[in-house]
Amino acid sequence: MSWAKKLAKRYRVDDGSKFRLRDHNPADTGGLRSESKAKKLLQKGVEKMEELQDRLYAQDRWGILLIFQAMDAAGKDGVIKHVMSGVNPQGCQVYSFKQPSAEELDHDYLWRTMRCTPERGRIGIFNRSYYEEVLVVRVHPEILKKERIPPDLVGDDLWQRRYEDISHFERYLANNGIVVRKFFLNLSKKEQKKRFLARLEEPEKNWKFSAADVAERAHWSDYQRAYEEMIRNTSTKRAPWYVVPADNKWFTRTVVAAAIVDTMEELNPAYPEVDEERSKEITAAKATLSEKKS
Repeated sequence: MSWAKKLAKRYRVDDGSKFRLRDHNPADTGGLRSESKAKKLLQKGVEKMEELQDRLYAQDRWGILLIFQAMDAAGKDGVIKHVMSGVNPQGCQVYSFKQPSAEELDHDYLWRTMRCTPERGRIGIFNRSYYEEVLVVRVHPEILKKERIPPDLVGDDLWQRRYEDISHFERYLANNGIVVRKFFLNLSKKEQKKRFLARLEEPEKNWKFSAADVAERAHWSDYQRAYEEMIRNTSTKRAPWYVVPADNKWFTRTVVAAAIVDTMEELNPAYPEVDEERSKEITAAKATLSEKKS
C-alpha cells in the first residue's frame, strides 16, 4: 500500500450510515509527530501530483472535482494554495461560491455549480459548493425564503430530498468520467477562536477578519449537526468524504495531498499512444528539420 493510500484511508468515509463527528479528533496527526516529516510528505505529494496531472491532461479522458467545506478559519484557502502549488494552472480551475446572486437565486440551487464542473483532463476545485444548501441554509432557514421555492415543495423532508439530489448528481458525474472527492476540514471551536484572534492582532491578517464569521460561532452546535448529517447522508464509495483534522495546518495539507495523489494513482492516467500515421508524420518532421540549416 502506498504512503498516500495508507494516510488517506484513515480519514475516508465511504459509508456514512454510522458516522459521528465526535468520533473524529480535529487535533489528530495520524501518528506524525513531526511537522518537518509531514512537510516532506507534502512535497512528495505535490511532486507526484504534478507528474500525474500532466498525464491526466494529456490523456483527456477523466476529470477530477475536489470539494472543500469547513467552518470559517479552517484553512481551505491555504490547503488549496499549498497542495496545488505544483499543478499546471492550465489544467486546474478554482471556483469560490459566495452568497448567491439574484440571477442564481432564480435558478435551482445546483445551477451555479453545474456550470463549473471540470472538463476532461482537468482538476476542478470548489471552495464551498452546493453543500452550502444543506449547511448554512439549514442553520439559517430565512435564507431558504429567498430561493422562492413553491411552498408545497418545502416540507419536513426537504433536507433528505436535497441529500438524495446531491448524491444522484455526484453519481451522474462519476458515470460520465468526473471523479468526485470531498473534504471536510474538521476544525475545533478552540482553534477557530485562536485563528480569529490572530486575524485581529496581526495587521497582515486584518483583511481576513469578518464580523459575520464571529457571529456564526453562536451557531457552532447547529453547524456541527448539519455537517454530521451531510456526511452521514452523502458519503458514497464513488464520492467519499474525507474528514480531515484541521487544528494543525501542516497535517491537514498533507492528508489532502495524500487523498488527491491516491485518487490520481487509482485512475493511472497515461500519455496517448501515437498511431502509425502520426508516427510517420513525426519521422518526416524530424527529417525535414534535420536537413535545414536554420
